[in-house]
Amino acid sequence: LVAANAPAFVAMAACNLMGMVAAASRATVAKRISNRVRCFGVACRDGGRHDPSSATAAAAAADLPISSLETDPLLQPFQLRNLTLRNRIFSTSHAPNYVDPGGMPGERYQRYHEEKAKGGLALTMFGGSSTVSPDSPSAFGQINCTNDAVIPYFQGLADAVHRHGALTMIQLTHLGWRTADDVADWLPVVAPSRVRERAHRSFPVEMDQQDIDRVVNDFGLAAKRVQLGGLDGLEVFAGGHLIDSFWSRRSNLRTDKYGGSLANRVRFALEVLEEIRRQVGPDFVVGMRIQGKASHKLKDPGWKLPGDSEDDLSHEECLEIAAIIANSGMVDFFNVNAGTIETDNKLATCIPSMYGPLAPHLEVAASFKREFKLPVLHATRIIDLSTARRAVKEGLLDMAGMTRAHIADPHIVNKLRSGQEDRIRPCVGAGYCLDRIYVGQDALCLHNAANGREHQGMPHVITPADGARQKRVVVIGGGPAGLEAARVCALRGHRVSLFEAAKELGGQVRLAQRATWRRDLGGVADWLADEVNKLGVEVHLNSYVEEEEVLQESPDIVIVATGGVPDTLGFEGPGVRSVWDVLSEPGSVGQEVLIFDDHGKQQAPSCAEQLARSGKSVELVTADRMVAQGMGALNWPIFLRNLYGLGVTLTPDLNLEAVESTDSGRCKVVLRNEYSGLAVEREVDTVIIEHGTVPCTEVFDNLRPSSSNDGKVDLPSLLSTPSRAQGALPGREGFLLFRVGDAVSCRNIHAAIYDSLRLCKDF
Repeated sequence: LVAANAPAFVAMAACNLMGMVAAASRATVAKRISNRVRCFGVACRDGGRHDPSSATAAAAAADLPISSLETDPLLQPFQLRNLTLRNRIFSTSHAPNYVDPGGMPGERYQRYHEEKAKGGLALTMFGGSSTVSPDSPSAFGQINCTNDAVIPYFQGLADAVHRHGALTMIQLTHLGWRTADDVADWLPVVAPSRVRERAHRSFPVEMDQQDIDRVVNDFGLAAKRVQLGGLDGLEVFAGGHLIDSFWSRRSNLRTDKYGGSLANRVRFALEVLEEIRRQVGPDFVVGMRIQGKASHKLKDPGWKLPGDSEDDLSHEECLEIAAIIANSGMVDFFNVNAGTIETDNKLATCIPSMYGPLAPHLEVAASFKREFKLPVLHATRIIDLSTARRAVKEGLLDMAGMTRAHIADPHIVNKLRSGQEDRIRPCVGAGYCLDRIYVGQDALCLHNAANGREHQGMPHVITPADGARQKRVVVIGGGPAGLEAARVCALRGHRVSLFEAAKELGGQVRLAQRATWRRDLGGVADWLADEVNKLGVEVHLNSYVEEEEVLQESPDIVIVATGGVPDTLGFEGPGVRSVWDVLSEPGSVGQEVLIFDDHGKQQAPSCAEQLARSGKSVELVTADRMVAQGMGALNWPIFLRNLYGLGVTLTPDLNLEAVESTDSGRCKVVLRNEYSGLAVEREVDTVIIEHGTVPCTEVFDNLRPSSSNDGKVDLPSLLSTPSRAQGALPGREGFLLFRVGDAVSCRNIHAAIYDSLRLCKDF
């Protein structure tokens, strides 16, 4: 689609092909496309609702040959046994923790996957790590397939997806060692041998023959429930759970027929597949999510992560196992993973965030494609259509998994078909979605606040207000909260002006993206800024507005998104800085640096890494029991890996008590242990304090007396399902006034965007 008009972009896509993109070239994909093809010439000032009804219309709007869309490799159908997939894009199974009590995929789960089907993909796989046995309890919101109660839920989900022309499958597994023994029914964890998986911390019971026979039978019964539920197929998971723990010599120490030789170690997997086939018959589609060795091993077999073992499977052994399974004739496809997940460090490599390259494991998938005649599916950071397109075109895989990309924007395929590829909201690789589920929360996208809230009426597609007069909306502040407010209000059909005091849009995101490998965060601001530009929002940069300027606009609605300023806990002095100071003026920092982190998120570790890379001597201190305590599992392993590698000193349990200037112009820092009460001192050149931000409320406070709602949000109206529009207080006149994002309190990007979406969608 892009090739005809953007050879530079195709050259970039070719670099992406094998995951070899240099870090410096990994800017967000949507912005790069925008800079090159600018909406393919489509007039986008109509609220972004250009929706050609055919490939011909889309190609004409884009000034492309009619055949461009018709011959796009991603839009070609694919035959998977008796299933016809309408294109080559799918979403892999995952567990977003949306289940109802009892582990059932209810309304929230179903609406989430229905949205992807509406958005045009071919296959939405669901139910990551869905459990088949009681001793494989749901540890992070998986679907419970152990009884027939799940069948009606499957039927509801299948109907919801099928009505939009997509197909759906589930993933079945027994977690084995990768679960906890103190949840659900408190049954002991089972595994091939008494080898503990460090991430979940349970000591397993070695399975005897009765356990093996029971679990094999459970897989078959669960598969039958899948079939009775009207789903289109299933995949069996073998990428860190029970089945593949039999394969590894490190976790399988058995000496019976299930241990020793490779053929013996694969025996359990074959028995599971045999029982599944006995239950569902030969025609029901059954695949396996199977592991290969991570790409870094293929490039350099001697390269190791901490914790790597010589007993890990080699890639050749992975292919031998796959050959045994393929030759059994019992599976219809391979969905290829890379790497292992039994430690936090390995998980962060297996499921890479923005720290890693795009599509890092394509070569792993391609090796399976070369070896076997079975269809190959694969997903790991395939977040842009150019990479997916090239992978399919070059025969590296048959179906391109864009899972996290569809969390960011479930309408990827529709936007491709309608000639609006540049309007796809990009996955920036922040890892926010997965970070949340590994601490027991629900999966949410960093910057698509509608995702996972479809059941509450949060719209992915904003429609114009019905029959309402156009309102005059003033937004003060151009960070994520202000930009989202402007975007949504413009899509509702209102006239919007945005005032930003800085010289560019993006707010704190522009500072965060300066920190080493987190530059792709800029994609959040880039996409929002591009959207408000397309939607005709009047943007005023370098414009610090006060009450008088706002009132001159004669607004109907004023949204204050002025953010906050760094809170340094009241400590002042020539050597005291904030993270903002350092990222904006790195030259203001001395050689010896102490960073006090009273926040626990990415801010302070990002600053520490940046300074250490520039040659500074850095100590990162926190009162928490560990550094980065508030950070998620896809991010803190990367930070710790880098900080240790750079020689940063990490010191927990110390609270900041005093900072004093010395006669030599340095800083004497007094720290006190949170538990012993003992004080320690440091002398450094610079002290950096991270304690979040203090809201900037001056303009909001000054506008409140003139507002009709006193700046208050009607919470019952906001939180009802569906939500209701905000209104004036009795007896008051004037404009409606609201504040959003960090102008309310210090939170994060998602909270800022969600504030604006749920408020402004009803204007």
